[in-house]
Amino acid sequence: MKKSLYFCILSLFIVCNYSCSSDDSDLNITPTPTDPSTVVAATMLDVSYGTDADQTYDLYLPQNRTLDTKVLVLVHGGSWIGGDKSDMNNYVELIQADLPQYAIVNINYRLATVTTSPFPMQLDDISLIVNDLKARNEEYIISEDYGFLGSSAGAHLSLLWSYAYDTQSDVNMVASIVGPTNLADDAYVNSDNPEIQQIFTIFGSQFDIPFLETYSPFHQVTTSAPPTALFYGGQDPLIPNSQGMDLSDRLTQLGVTHEFTFYPEESHGWSGQNAIDTWNKFTAFVNEYH
Repeated sequence: MKKSLYFCILSLFIVCNYSCSSDDSDLNITPTPTDPSTVVAATMLDVSYGTDADQTYDLYLPQNRTLDTKVLVLVHGGSWIGGDKSDMNNYVELIQADLPQYAIVNINYRLATVTTSPFPMQLDDISLIVNDLKARNEEYIISEDYGFLGSSAGAHLSLLWSYAYDTQSDVNMVASIVGPTNLADDAYVNSDNPEIQQIFTIFGSQFDIPFLETYSPFHQVTTSAPPTALFYGGQDPLIPNSQGMDLSDRLTQLGVTHEFTFYPEESHGWSGQNAIDTWNKFTAFVNEYH
């Protein structure tokens, strides 16, 4: 079963399914016990962090955790207009198998429409989630140390929040799988790809270079950025090669710890040996920096 998950985990297409678990949990988390060995694993689904139906997250808490237990936040893709946290469920299973000491937060966020820009709305949602986790860290028995794993648009949000919105330096590491990094890149702004043009319509009248730079990890990253892992495919029709390469070069210039993995023959998602390679590199990165 685990082997099959390795082979399917990176089917990361930018247009995602809209399915969502309707399960809910009224599980009560007990206060921190004096003996961590008595702490049992717990799952809470569709935890609300706001008034919108999309403002929910799933929480997976490992057994024997303490207030030092670190957290991995998963951010789904979907062009900022679609997708669902259920798209990241395979990652949840893999993390529980290979990184069992971490708590997992698999998030939903409000989706953009033709009349509602994703920015800063979706970044504000991540801030709400982090603030909610902090407010409830003793209830959940977790630390305030976070790592991010995002795919596609979710990777863009993960990078940008970690670089520009983490004012308390709580993020230990961030990983991007095929995430846009520079929305002001000529490869985007002057693209004749109808899929890319359609995606950019959600930026509306604010679609200008200063706006795009404000919401681009490449333009917002600083020397204080957390360690960053980048994974990209050379045949991706939605993410120009310059996106991962340019951010990697920028991180090198700034002296930010990072790893950049480029698969020349892969597209906007991959399976097989390269998927296993990605997962092994990701888990090693988490173990080293988080």
